[in-house]
Amino acid sequence: MQPQIILLKEGTEASQGRSQIISNINACQAIVDCVRTTLGPRGMDKLMVEAQGKATISNDGATIMKLLDVVHPAAKTLVDIAKSQDAEVGDGTTSVVLLAGEFLKQMKPFIEEGVHSQIIIRSVRKATQMAIQFINEIAVKPKKDDEVELRQLLEKCAATAMSSKLINQQKDFFSKMVVDAVMLLDELLPLNMIGIKKVPGGALEDTQLVAGVAFKKTFSYAGFEMQPKQYTNPKIALLNIELELKAERDNAEVRLESVEEYQKVVDAEWTILYDKLEKLHLSGAKVVLSKLPIGDVATQYFADRDMFCAGRVPDEDLKRTMKACGGSILTTVADLGDSVLGTCQHFEEKQIGGDRFNIFMGCPQAKTCTIIIRGGAEQFMEETERSLHDAIMIVRRATKNDAVVAGGGAIEMELSKHLRDVSRSIAGKEQMLISAIARALEVIPRQLCDNAGFDSTNILNKLRQKHAQGNRWVGVDILNEDVADNMEKCVWEPSLVKINALSAASEATCLILSVDETIKNPKSGEGPAPPGRPGGRRPF
Repeated sequence: MQPQIILLKEGTEASQGRSQIISNINACQAIVDCVRTTLGPRGMDKLMVEAQGKATISNDGATIMKLLDVVHPAAKTLVDIAKSQDAEVGDGTTSVVLLAGEFLKQMKPFIEEGVHSQIIIRSVRKATQMAIQFINEIAVKPKKDDEVELRQLLEKCAATAMSSKLINQQKDFFSKMVVDAVMLLDELLPLNMIGIKKVPGGALEDTQLVAGVAFKKTFSYAGFEMQPKQYTNPKIALLNIELELKAERDNAEVRLESVEEYQKVVDAEWTILYDKLEKLHLSGAKVVLSKLPIGDVATQYFADRDMFCAGRVPDEDLKRTMKACGGSILTTVADLGDSVLGTCQHFEEKQIGGDRFNIFMGCPQAKTCTIIIRGGAEQFMEETERSLHDAIMIVRRATKNDAVVAGGGAIEMELSKHLRDVSRSIAGKEQMLISAIARALEVIPRQLCDNAGFDSTNILNKLRQKHAQGNRWVGVDILNEDVADNMEKCVWEPSLVKINALSAASEATCLILSVDETIKNPKSGEGPAPPGRPGGRRPF
């Protein structure tokens, strides 16, 4: 008898071979089932409660995946592709998870029959490459020079991105707002220049877009009530300076001999503070914003001189104000001139809901904007913010890459038909595998039908027939429980969304199929009981 060789620590789990690949596929299927029903305009929402009791209601694939605490190592891949789709394109997170799950599901019988996973991986890669090439060939490119047409294209893409969200009733209202917001940015379209603020109360239609900066009124000391709340063409000073008297014990230790010396220290401090305040007043600035606190003395000083001040302004808001109004953030008041002060046409502090907001409008360099969302419940506003984020990302992508395809399952059916046709011209096992991938692509239109309660078999048969007749852009018509030309119906998506989703889904599929062994190290303290008394207790 051969002696048994022990390589790994006791308690290590190792499973390998075909059964391992199949168990990984099953784990991924469980993840897909979590988000399956959220796809499309009739998708349902999920309510997730975290350990601390915080509840989130969402139907954004990436948000759901982030909140799921997935422990299965292979299934984590699907969480990663949802995150990457969200970071890169912003929309299509549910689709990417569904596609990856369906690819794996279609490949499972081949693995069970003993087809080597490397052959399957090769076919998946080949099919993806052909599909992406085909999308690039058939995508529609509207004319970029015509501004009206470009704007319509962007609005339709934004409306399509929002049609599956909670705010789909107001998608016309929001799609215009999102396009306006993106159009206000500079060429690089930086996301952080669109500020989104949430104010509870009011209706969704009270949501407003400020072509400039708006932020919640910061903490103020007594004296702020006397400050004017409106200015026209004010000069704005942006500071990173503290304008308040410090308590001595915080600052330093000073050894003093007499009261006079103490008085000198106090006087010096007041002089320094008043010197700063006077310089700010003489510079002609009417609005003073600072990242650090502005104390009660300074607040009162500014109020007496008809100036407005706000301290402890969040860094992000201060930077956006600088971007919009010009000027620069100063750390000293030594040389305050017009070159370092910002300006805007109109500044006002106004009540929105239960909060007061400082609003800067008519900014000369308005490369930033703020969306103030109104709504009843906190969760509702958070979901609105997520939906707007998806729409903003889509409009950004469509501005940069202006090729669009029809949504609503139309492009997937066309790809499915194309791959099926190509597979017949290939000999060998690849023919079966590529046609299986073609079948997998039909999961998107099928799921759209299932989520809306339609007979998916019936509608898919109609779709196959229409695509075989050469109607390229026919997809599911959710409103009329039928099929329709989605290009004419203006259900548009940037082709980049689909290309990204396909490549991410196929990468995840290849990754999971190429793993044939999982080795799990035991956690510390989970090994066998240490020797000692019965029950595993050590003697003291």
